[in-house]
Amino acid sequence: MKHTPLYIGLILLLFSACKVEQEKVPLAQVGTKILYLEEVEEVLPGSLSTEDSTIWMDDFIQKWVQRELMVLNAEENLSASQKDVSRELEDYRNSLITYRYKKALMEQKMDTLITDQEIENYYESHKKEFILKNDIVKAVYLKTPIELSNPEILKELSMDNDPQKLLELDEYGIRYAKSYDRFGDKWIDANRILTQIPLEIDNLERFLRRNKFIESDDTEYYYFICIRDFRFKGEYAPVDFVKSSIKNILLNQRKIDFLKKIETDVYQEGLESNKFKLYTIKK
Repeated sequence: MKHTPLYIGLILLLFSACKVEQEKVPLAQVGTKILYLEEVEEVLPGSLSTEDSTIWMDDFIQKWVQRELMVLNAEENLSASQKDVSRELEDYRNSLITYRYKKALMEQKMDTLITDQEIENYYESHKKEFILKNDIVKAVYLKTPIELSNPEILKELSMDNDPQKLLELDEYGIRYAKSYDRFGDKWIDANRILTQIPLEIDNLERFLRRNKFIESDDTEYYYFICIRDFRFKGEYAPVDFVKSSIKNILLNQRKIDFLKKIETDVYQEGLESNKFKLYTIKK
């Protein structure tokens, strides 16, 4: 059974806005199964307009009818044994509650703190796994109107690790720059920043080894990049660049070990508490 969008729209106007208790309004029926308006309204997104709600409901009803027809055909054509899904349902339930139990135990008892020393140890033991695929840099980038540029101050402030000097650099960038970023003092892909300036670099490695500062300009702006540190493709990645990845690796390994321990402990506790018996089959 299919309803026209006009019919659905009338239902929305008559029943969605009305708060008075009324009888259930059927929208579709397949066999003995009936879809009621209130069931659809429960899942209807509240942010939709009346027109969009009409389209959404018409699509929902169509899919419901198709799904129920498949179920009806399956009921009519499969044998009783084929329709018996009690074993599958039991297996699914067991898997679901076991998963929830293990998840609750992990949240309650598993130590999720990964220390810097653990990260360092893993990095040193697996260093060959962390080879850079791209050139990366730690850098300061600034684009400012030419008339407001002050290269000497920028060079002095951007190379200093003194928090006060870096604060002054931030204040300068916020006050004068069209664009400014220190990238959280983290490693970034070199191309991400070098494409921001009107300057072509033929040999990036040679250029970066010779230049701490990259400067360029056009008719309106002065472009400035300070390269605070760099690593090249094919080199070992800095530990702080892969710190997050290593932390996830260690956490996943800890989860695996924790889950194995749960299974071992449950078995041991069941053995000690006589919760199970093993029978010997006579041959």
